[in-house]
Amino acid sequence: MFGQSQTSLHTHRPTPTTASFTVSTRSSKSKAFLTYVSLILRLICGLFVILVVWTKCQTFGMGIRAWLPTLGRFAQLEVPSRLPWRYLLPGACAVIWTVSRRGYTEESLLVLRGLGMQVSSSSAAYLSAPVTRFIPTTSIQDIFIHEAFKGFEVRFYLAIVVEGEEDTVVVFPNLLPKRQILEEVWRGAKACLYEPKS
Repeated sequence: MFGQSQTSLHTHRPTPTTASFTVSTRSSKSKAFLTYVSLILRLICGLFVILVVWTKCQTFGMGIRAWLPTLGRFAQLEVPSRLPWRYLLPGACAVIWTVSRRGYTEESLLVLRGLGMQVSSSSAAYLSAPVTRFIPTTSIQDIFIHEAFKGFEVRFYLAIVVEGEEDTVVVFPNLLPKRQILEEVWRGAKACLYEPKS
């Protein structure tokens, strides 16, 4: 389908009455080394920008040179002191914003028999919390796979019908994974949420 990124499903069933379904655009474990290198480079860039701004603040004092003797040469550089604040501050904010962004999206559905379902979506930045909603079992009427048109394509989405609400709760609203993934999650959620008929 057009515009869909490569998503993968990870299912975790610690007990027969609990299931967690996570859909993610995170790269595979074979690329874990590159992920760690990327995180280290982001951290170094962020710390460097903070050091440049701090050096600009300390232009009139000797505080940074006394505190960071190994970076004394950097503190004596003319660039931070000559760069105007109107360029330095927006540039520093842009770099900090860029390095704090996640490189992937992760959404999950946690099903607990007798309790309910928890739908959560990861935030776009490392420093903010995920968006989470819990729906008690008594409020869940049904779980459906719907189809909708977006432009010239058909998109499938998993929805929970909640009692007393006009709108359905869409599971995986940002990623909208392929139909095969949605069917697997739908079957697993139904089997876990409701007691098997004997």
